[in-house]
Amino acid sequence: MRTCIVGAGSIGSLFAGHLATVTDVVVLTRRAEHARALNEHGLRVSGRHDFTARVTAAADPRDLSDFDLGIIATKANGVEAAAESLRGRFAGATMMTVQNGLGAEEIMRAHGDWPLVSAVTFMSGTKHSDSHVEYILDTPTWLGPYGDTSFERVQGIAQLLVDSGLKAEALPDLLPAQWSKLIFNATVNGVAALTGLPHDEHFAAEGELGDLGHLVHELVEEGKRVAAGDECARDETRERALPLDARGRRRAPADRGRVDQRCPRA
Repeated sequence: MRTCIVGAGSIGSLFAGHLATVTDVVVLTRRAEHARALNEHGLRVSGRHDFTARVTAAADPRDLSDFDLGIIATKANGVEAAAESLRGRFAGATMMTVQNGLGAEEIMRAHGDWPLVSAVTFMSGTKHSDSHVEYILDTPTWLGPYGDTSFERVQGIAQLLVDSGLKAEALPDLLPAQWSKLIFNATVNGVAALTGLPHDEHFAAEGELGDLGHLVHELVEEGKRVAAGDECARDETRERALPLDARGRRRAPADRGRVDQRCPRA
């Protein structure tokens, strides 16, 4: 198994560092100096885990040899450029998108016919330099098949992530989880921007009339109405989209629900 991480921000670096402990990893960076730093110093992971991994990095896809799995870890607004840079290359690879929100898979499909896997991740980290990332939240990555990709392929990738020391779970259909993450981000990040508060227990408090949790849960309910209006609601979305426990942390999934076949898929 050979894996390519496309985009080496915090999330991409966490994937690259951990996966490099169990498989060959190449990293496609945006800047040539970033690639040089990774090639010269390796990639240090600190925080939840502490090690330095050896990776091969390049800033030009023409300098990469073939790989089996590509993880597209750019920001959402970088998927188009990443997909275009990969067009016509790496025909034998499976590509996995890990962006927040919806639509990254469609962008990838417009640029190539690779087998696709959808994913969302709740882990987080902080980059201290081009060759050092701190692993902060060791929460899972959820992944599921897109289009004709087999669930067995998804399960194999999930196991690879687990073997590397990350948390992962394969789901038969990822769309409820994607809606959940979208609702969670739109709610919590918006409230955090307006209040200046970190993601903590204030977001779950509902003991008093003026507590912030009331606003958070009203916004969650609005998000679920939007999902239902797009005919993409699931029974499980209600559980997945209740984002915070009593300490202001996002809850783990409670059930799996059943796929609503009316939801558009590729």
